[in-house]
Order: sequence, then structure tokens, then C-alpha cells
Amino acid sequence: QLRLVESGGGLVQPGGSLRLSCVASGDTLDYYALGWFRQAPGKEREGVACISSIDTSTNYADSVKGRFTISRDNAKNTVYLQMYNLMPEDTAVYYCHGRNAFRADYWGQGTQVTVSS
Repeated sequence: QLRLVESGGGLVQPGGSLRLSCVASGDTLDYYALGWFRQAPGKEREGVACISSIDTSTNYADSVKGRFTISRDNAKNTVYLQMYNLMPEDTAVYYCHGRNAFRADYWGQGTQVTVSS
């Protein structure tokens, strides 16, 4: 059973940066597609970025393109989300997600990101 644990959230001023990390245990991430989602208060959970297991191709939500970068380090069983030029509308709980070849979904517990002056 894959277990995902996020870290790196916090309070940052507009224009600031944060790097989120998601460490996996219980299985190797080599064959998982990985992604980051977020959920703001009163809103539905939305996809932010994803990275494939095969060719490490990436996709981003339009709202974060050019500001966020997703990456993976399979040797460390970790996926990252580097966030630059953060804006108040990026405030949300950020969740790490993994999906294996059998389309089983796994979620972390979330980490809070607050962008405020």
C-alpha cells in the first residue's frame, strides 16, 4: 500500500517561493504517474501539475504555467512541486497524488500553502 506524505507548505508573501515535497513509502514510485492537486476553501479540488511514469512528461494547469515546476526523484521516492511568484489565489491545501498501472489512486494528507502579506 502506497503512503504519501507531503511537506514544505507554509505562509509566504506574494511573489515568494516554496518547494513542496512528497515522500512515498510502501512501494516504489517508478511506475506511478504523480501529480499535485489543490483545494481552496469553498472550492473543488483541482489538478495543478502532473508527471508521467514513463517519459517524465509534464502537464500544468493554465493558472500555474511558467510559475510551478513538478519533478520526481525515483531514487528518493519523492515528487516535488517548486512554486515561484506565488499569488494569493494560490492559497490552498496541496495534495500529492499517485496512480499506478491498475489505476489505483493514492493521496497524501495535504499541506497548507498560504500566500498573504
